Amino acid sequence: MEEKQTWIVDRLLQNMDKMHELGRQRAFELGNPFYAQFEEDGGYYRKEMPSGEKYLVTVEIIFDEHDMPVEIKDTIIKKLADG
Repeated sequence: MEEKQTWIVDRLLQNMDKMHELGRQRAFELGNPFYAQFEEDGGYYRKEMPSGEKYLVTVEIIFDEHDMPVEIKDTIIKKLADG
């Protein structure tokens, strides 16, 4: 049994670089923007819209009384060039 669990973990780790793209795809399927943070953006987030527009933003996550995230409020810092 332990061998099978190790195999599953190994497969998940091999596909970690695809997690970003899967999250992006799912957000767009739901009609939502996709947020990601990259080192070169100096602590800001990138917000990508399903239309392809990209922005550099600050993000505030609003939690309910059970500490569950319920809303994301972002403030646009600047629009990023397409491409």
